Amino acid sequence: MSTIKTKDGTEIYFNDWGTGQPIVFSHGWPLSADAFEDQMFFLASRGYRCIALDRRGHGRSSQPWDGNDLDTYADDLAALVEKLDLKNAIHIGHSTGGGEVARYIGRHGTRRVAKAALIGAIPPVMLKSEANPAGLPIEVFDQLRAGVVADRSQFFKELSLPFYGYNRPGAKVSEGVKESFWRQCMMAGFPASYFCIKAFSETDLTQDLKRFDIPTLVLHGDDDQIVPIADSALLSSKIIKNAKLVVYEGAPHGMCTTLKDRVNAELLSFIES
Repeated sequence: MSTIKTKDGTEIYFNDWGTGQPIVFSHGWPLSADAFEDQMFFLASRGYRCIALDRRGHGRSSQPWDGNDLDTYADDLAALVEKLDLKNAIHIGHSTGGGEVARYIGRHGTRRVAKAALIGAIPPVMLKSEANPAGLPIEVFDQLRAGVVADRSQFFKELSLPFYGYNRPGAKVSEGVKESFWRQCMMAGFPASYFCIKAFSETDLTQDLKRFDIPTLVLHGDDDQIVPIADSALLSSKIIKNAKLVVYEGAPHGMCTTLKDRVNAELLSFIES
């Protein structure tokens, strides 16, 4: 297995496919590097080196009690980038992974970064507050935590429906995709499954987005039931200097899977532009 060890002893697993300019993928909660396998295979087949880590507590990485916060996630990502000595890298983050990319740039800058893409991503901040009145109320995230504690296996099975838009009329449901989602979710440790909810919902990434000084693609579905577009992409694309916003009509949160051909072509066009 390909792993690195962070300063607190956590082992971070990563996939490393192909050769060429590096593309680094940061996955969403509570998935793993496998969530990006369609994009990685497509881009590695076209002359890029595709690297995706399993976030601490997720997938094949260690399951520590501590460090399930975006600062630590970003520092783990930086440790991987530095260990592999990646330069001129393109960072692609989905959902919580988009927050990880934002915090990585906020904490570590863009010295090693060429471009970034945020897909269905959480920035600037999901939680409703006086400063963010359009956000989601804390009760939404309390319900997620309650679901994880009560029966996380069943909870994740049910979460796959809104995640991929399979609860919409006329949706073409893939049992295989649902099972892959559940498998990845259950590989995440219980602490990460629970504590990461606070990390992705309450972390304000506004100042991190202001540090972006590289070409950035913001890609989001307007039927995203997990990270609603109005309080995420429509705001972050205005905060990031010269960001390119692309909205997919009717697309769900898990569009890297359900619309993989379209997303792959979008990413390749952005990378090569």
